[in-house]
Amino acid sequence: MNRAELVEDVAKAVGQPKSEVTRTLAAMLHTITGALSKGDKVTLVGFGTFERRMRKARTGRNPRTLAPLKIAAARVPAFRAGKELKDIVNGRAKQPILKLAKPKASKPASKPKAAKPAKKAAKPAKKAKKGGKKR
Repeated sequence: MNRAELVEDVAKAVGQPKSEVTRTLAAMLHTITGALSKGDKVTLVGFGTFERRMRKARTGRNPRTLAPLKIAAARVPAFRAGKELKDIVNGRAKQPILKLAKPKASKPASKPKAAKPAKKAAKPAKKAKKGGKKR
């Protein structure tokens, strides 16, 4: 599953537009990445833990020339799966049914009615001519 497929599946599950789910996923990944870069752990109970580990410096080999080369020490991200996730993946437990609170039923967004033009002011009654009718 790639990112687009993940967004599509989550959007269907929660009934949100894909654009909203995309922003939420991006914010989540950004937050986890920021925490790891600071050295913090991110624990999602039942799912797993994201953490930063230190990899020691070591000697490697160039595969073409087989010449030895030094590989510098590095900080690397790591993920340790939680018990619940491991059990589901190994078939020892079933994935629970996703229960989401249904959004409140709202009326479909209707277009605001255009304002009616103001009624024209009534024309003043014509004044009767003085002197009466001419014959």
